[in-house]
Amino acid sequence: MPDGEVALALAELRRSLELGLTRIDGQLALLVQRSDQTDKELADLQDRVASLERTRWPLPTIAALAAVASVVVVLVRGLGE
Repeated sequence: MPDGEVALALAELRRSLELGLTRIDGQLALLVQRSDQTDKELADLQDRVASLERTRWPLPTIAALAAVASVVVVLVRGLGE
């Protein structure tokens, strides 16, 4: 091969490599952006779950108090008759 053809082939190979690397860089940037977005959504979801857990704790206590109140009402009615 003459030197000119070798130089042309190398230039085409270099251009093809640069285009491929540019495409890969773009795809990696998109993946990083999606990963950051997913991390933010996960953090928001964890905050929401923690908030729900904090507000949920009185429910079993309220249910137990309602049951005790029902028993007391039944006993009072039963003793009153």
